[in-house]
Amino acid sequence: MYDKNSLIALFRQKALKFGQFTLASGKQASYYLDGKQVTLDAQGARLVAEGILDLLVAAGPMPAAVGGMSIGADPITAAVVTMSAVRGTPITGFMVRKESKGHGTNRHIEGPVQPGCDVVIVEDVVTTGGSSLQAIERCEAFGLKIVRVVAVIDRMEGGAEAFTQRGYPFVSLLTIRDFGIEPPVE
Repeated sequence: MYDKNSLIALFRQKALKFGQFTLASGKQASYYLDGKQVTLDAQGARLVAEGILDLLVAAGPMPAAVGGMSIGADPITAAVVTMSAVRGTPITGFMVRKESKGHGTNRHIEGPVQPGCDVVIVEDVVTTGGSSLQAIERCEAFGLKIVRVVAVIDRMEGGAEAFTQRGYPFVSLLTIRDFGIEPPVE
């Protein structure tokens, strides 16, 4: 069962750092959320997967697959796929490569998905949404239909608005406000 307070506590303990950081978006920040410290933790992976599956069930109908940009989305995808099987509602996963590997199928999309599948993009921490938007672009080029974007944490710095402007429903398990931090005023 998803426990929001336990997920917040785990992020506080393992992933929330204060100092001066440059984010993937290029923005400067006084705090950093190292999502992989939680998504690669057994308890964290379970909590994240349960929370995401609860969101997907509530939104209905279930997508064919979940996935996102490697490497950040990979442990989330694996956890959701595994927990979906435990719950008896199995869905598949996929990975979006930053670069095609240059051999084999030479694809950006890896996994048991086919063009036309309804999929959900997952992400650990969303700031501006750039990484997920790049994943969406590659998925759509492959022929996948994006039905939702789900993040573990929304830093509330423009990502949600970027998805909405492009017509992608967005939801997160947590926002930065769950940690008592106010997003910057633009």
